[in-house]
Amino acid sequence: MVPKYLQTGSSDILASIRHQVLTQTEKKKDLPTPDEPAEQATELPLVTPPIKPVIATAASLIDKCETYLGAADIERIKAAYRYADDAHLGQFRKSGEPYITHPIAVASILAEWHLDATAIQAGLMHDVLEDTGHSKNELAKLFGITTAEIVDGVSKLDKLKFSSNEIAQAESFKKMLLAMSKDVRVILVKLADRLHNLRTLGVMRPEKRRRIAKETLDIYVPIAHHLGINHCFREMQDLCLENYYPRRYTVLYKELVAARQNRKPALEKILQDTKDMFVRANIKGRVLGREKTCYGIYSQMRIKKVSFSEVFDLYGFRVIVSTREDCYRTLGALHQMYKPVQGRFKDFIAIPKSNGYQSLHTTVIGPAGTPVEFQIRTEQMNDIAEQGILTHWLNRGSESEIQTLTHAWLQSLLDLQKKSSSSSEFYENIKADLFPDRIYVFTPKGKIISLPQDSTPVDFAYQIHSDVGNHVLGCRINGQQRHIDVRLQNGDMVEIVTSMTSHPTPQWLDFVRSGKARAEIRQYLRSLDFDEAVKIGRQLLEREAPNAHLVWEDIPDSVWNTVMAETDSESRASLYALVGSGKASYIVILHRIQALLEQQDEPVKPSDAIEVYVNGEKQTAQLARCCHPVLGDEICVFERAGHGLTVHRASCMHAQHAKNDKAERWEAATWGHNNHQHFTAPVDLKVGDVRMGILQATQAVAREGASIVGLNIPDDQNEPQLQLLVQVDNRIQLIRVMRALRQIPNIKDVRRKFESSF
Repeated sequence: MVPKYLQTGSSDILASIRHQVLTQTEKKKDLPTPDEPAEQATELPLVTPPIKPVIATAASLIDKCETYLGAADIERIKAAYRYADDAHLGQFRKSGEPYITHPIAVASILAEWHLDATAIQAGLMHDVLEDTGHSKNELAKLFGITTAEIVDGVSKLDKLKFSSNEIAQAESFKKMLLAMSKDVRVILVKLADRLHNLRTLGVMRPEKRRRIAKETLDIYVPIAHHLGINHCFREMQDLCLENYYPRRYTVLYKELVAARQNRKPALEKILQDTKDMFVRANIKGRVLGREKTCYGIYSQMRIKKVSFSEVFDLYGFRVIVSTREDCYRTLGALHQMYKPVQGRFKDFIAIPKSNGYQSLHTTVIGPAGTPVEFQIRTEQMNDIAEQGILTHWLNRGSESEIQTLTHAWLQSLLDLQKKSSSSSEFYENIKADLFPDRIYVFTPKGKIISLPQDSTPVDFAYQIHSDVGNHVLGCRINGQQRHIDVRLQNGDMVEIVTSMTSHPTPQWLDFVRSGKARAEIRQYLRSLDFDEAVKIGRQLLEREAPNAHLVWEDIPDSVWNTVMAETDSESRASLYALVGSGKASYIVILHRIQALLEQQDEPVKPSDAIEVYVNGEKQTAQLARCCHPVLGDEICVFERAGHGLTVHRASCMHAQHAKNDKAERWEAATWGHNNHQHFTAPVDLKVGDVRMGILQATQAVAREGASIVGLNIPDDQNEPQLQLLVQVDNRIQLIRVMRALRQIPNIKDVRRKFESSF
């Protein structure tokens, strides 16, 4: 538990979460699940005052374990505690607490998850190998080889550095995957360790808190989601938001508290109406108020570009019934009582998520026009939804469907690793499969196939079988002939047409979404001999050149030589082979050729004379490089002795400061006729995947008739970024370019950089 003096900011909602999670020792069917701190069986979620937490103790740990473990297991746990306590004697945390309080807290979390004695022993001793002089052999002799292997696996994970360097991060993730595949309890202990560390980050420096929060969102949150441990998944998300953006979290939480009070009467009526509906329909069940997490609200605001007041589904209700049939009866009764929102119904019972999640989701219009989401599920579905892989231990080790799904997921990641030529390629391949957004489509025989969002028929074909993917010729979606690069939608029925003469091309890498498809395509392209790769690369470049407004025969040798030098190609054939084998993007190559040709042909450079009007008189001026003004911006001019006029944006930081010293040299100005002039503007992008971001940004900018004339990838960033220098005709075109970039899911944020060193 977290001492009060370690809490940061407005963390009362998280204190409530932590208190309820840490104090619940036995899961009861008539009580809310641990991850829903404000959820009550008969009441709406209300503001809970901060509860003073207490430090986890060995006695409280044993009390939790005794609720579901036998006497022999309790003795094993006590022995592990004594061993860990002795090993960490004299060690302290940054907060000043004895270090042993951390292993006890980790073991307590594992006990709340009802893991077995072996895992709890490992939780108590997870830092022994890392921080003390004890050995793995000693642990194996005292506590058994299985416990020692788990401790050793967690210790190796503790050494991993998920840096901003993609290659290092990829290598670390590969090691984590191997540890998970040997025993899934390794990652469960690590998740418990990370969860407790997040709860106690208040004593760390701000930059370290941000780094740990970013790493958790990138690596551990998706893993918790895939394992189905939703209470851990959601609490980690909120803690990451609190530690990465503490001020945003505080503001958002205050807004949530205010909204909670404003909407309370309407929600109380919905709760009562739902209970009355149970009686009328003769359905046995319970209804729980469910509040959206702060992170969930923040993500929705960012993705949909809306304000807090525009997020309507802050609250929802979870209906728990006895049988699968009652789920559908409840859905019908709800739709009779309230009007459903078109397109907001999802049946995850008939089509479960890849992690075993099952539930009916529907959004209805409640009293006073308030949209409210209902989730309808059985008790067993609720257990799997909240506990995921932990149900294996809750059911005392019995084989379960969720365990089978977890093993299948881990095996699919291992297969990707084998087919990837490098750690960085492996990490790129698994990114799409690691994150949670999925769609569910059907084969002609009715089999359900789960794919990452925005997948195509080619992704679908590779999910069926590698040979099917390698010979895709065409497809039919819902009976209609479609292109193989079209984006699939939930519920589509997909039929693949194959031909032995059809094979993967580098173009496929530009639109496939799944890691499996990407790995299979690259493996095929790598298998091509040099001559075949040259042939494919040249054909692709020639075919696509007109789309880039290029005449293939008119590209001069000087341009080819520059591109060859930039790609370390010894000859033009080597360059073609890079494209044909998928090692270089044909879009990037053609765009670079286009930019080089424009530099050669352009009679007027962006820095040359610009026409402006000053006090009604036409003048010529130069563009300032500090703020990159673009035709259409509000501008002013500065007269430099012997250098003429320089155009700045009216709000330029340098202009604002300089006006205070030499106001007589500054004048307001308006644009003249500059229809044939080009302007450059720096644009910063935050991306999920850098390589894919470069490709997608290049395509989006080109579609809007603009060009990228500068590209920088900053080092040591908390999250991947791209810095573009975009060449446009005017401000309107720049706005269109930025709008097109914002439509790309991989691009998380787009900002024009007004003060730049480009």
